[in-house]
Amino acid sequence: MRILFVHQNFPGQFPHLAPALAARGHEVLALTDEKNERSSPIRTLRYKAPEPVETASVLGRSYAEHAERGLLAARGARALRDRHGFHPDVIIGHPGWGETLFLKEIWPQARLLVYAELMYRTRGHDVGFDPEVSPDRDETRFMTVARSAHLIQALVQADAAIAPTRYQADSFPSELRGKITVIHDGIDTARVSPDPDAVLTLPDGPTLRAGDEVLSYVSRSLEPYRGFHSFMRALPAVMEARPHAQVVLVGADGTSYGGKPRDANSWKDKMLAELGGRLDLSRLHFLGRVPYADYLALIRVARVHCYLTYPFVLSWSLTEAMAAGAYVVGSDTEPVRELITDGVNGRLVGFFDREALSAALIRGLAGDPDAPAIRAAARRTITEGYDLSSRSLPRQIAWVESQGAMR
Repeated sequence: MRILFVHQNFPGQFPHLAPALAARGHEVLALTDEKNERSSPIRTLRYKAPEPVETASVLGRSYAEHAERGLLAARGARALRDRHGFHPDVIIGHPGWGETLFLKEIWPQARLLVYAELMYRTRGHDVGFDPEVSPDRDETRFMTVARSAHLIQALVQADAAIAPTRYQADSFPSELRGKITVIHDGIDTARVSPDPDAVLTLPDGPTLRAGDEVLSYVSRSLEPYRGFHSFMRALPAVMEARPHAQVVLVGADGTSYGGKPRDANSWKDKMLAELGGRLDLSRLHFLGRVPYADYLALIRVARVHCYLTYPFVLSWSLTEAMAAGAYVVGSDTEPVRELITDGVNGRLVGFFDREALSAALIRGLAGDPDAPAIRAAARRTITEGYDLSSRSLPRQIAWVESQGAMR
């Protein structure tokens, strides 16, 4: 088959699927934003990057921006068709930025497959979940409805879709849910595995080794969507109870999903100002974003790994931490409950329950006698259900090829 991947940050969610399909003899190309500097495992073409969209309507701005990107992606697709004679049998795209909106007009006979990462919802998900950060107001729900327009349109246009978790698939309206197949992106469990000899040397502190009293926290950005404020507020009690524990955080100071705090430059600054002298800063290490090898070393050396999230997209960091045999203390929110059963392969606490979170972290750092069994069960969860080579990738390939056969 001829297969075209479309993603403004390619390879995005497809670093394994695209080259695997090429290795099976399919002709595979990718179309991406001209400003995307990520290396690509396959031949990649680029479309013109969009300029900022001006509109008087706040509600219409989101759709206007996504439609503009969709238009530029479609023009790139048209050039691929008219100048190079490329006619894909299958298009695989991420609709989150609008890139798939007009591709059916360029290639009406192609099967359009989209990555159904998440549908914004006005109730029961992230909107209104955290009143401190995002009050549950009518105007917020209005904006959420407006931001959902291009996602609904994309799934209506699609012939089929794939979602990485049941929670994410079920965020879409029931009328569209039947189009979605749940297959996780997959974790390379041969690479991401426990290592009793793991070592991480901190730039501002000691050298940490597997088995040391280390508490880890990882997020793309240090922000409330991933429970940064809840984690920080639990730390005074944890650091007092465990005077030798080292706390290591990975993540940028900005935001990836939510907004900045109103009274500080970043959530990190806000939480440090709020907690004042209640933290031993000599044992609190903010690493920012780090190379993958350092991140992997951290989750291997940590005695406890904390993962908190709103009802939202599940982070790869959770599945990778579990694959590395981490003792995870996670938030008792729906995306996490899909992977973790409390007391079996991790510990779950209420997202806003500071005392319970502190107690769970202290229990793990002190040496929970159930930790070996929990760690083993965490890794088994990933190797048996989310492994890249034996589970996810073969299912993804079969799904794509079966869709192509329907053309």
